[in-house]
Amino acid sequence: MSDITAPSVYFSYFLFTLLAGGAAFFFIRSLKDGYLGPQSEEPKYRMLKDDEQDDIAATGAEAPRRP
Repeated sequence: MSDITAPSVYFSYFLFTLLAGGAAFFFIRSLKDGYLGPQSEEPKYRMLKDDEQDDIAATGAEAPRRP
């Protein structure tokens, strides 16, 4: 009778290492590309400003502002 525990343990360690390595890779890549930097929220505000200008252009009046 052979022991089949070792292959499944090696596979689980390999899978964990692969997933952890992928997460670390994309985390470091996001830091490098500036997704988590001080200007990371800038695209959101630029998009909201563009939407507000599109509303003004479409209706001829400013959208009502929330208090």
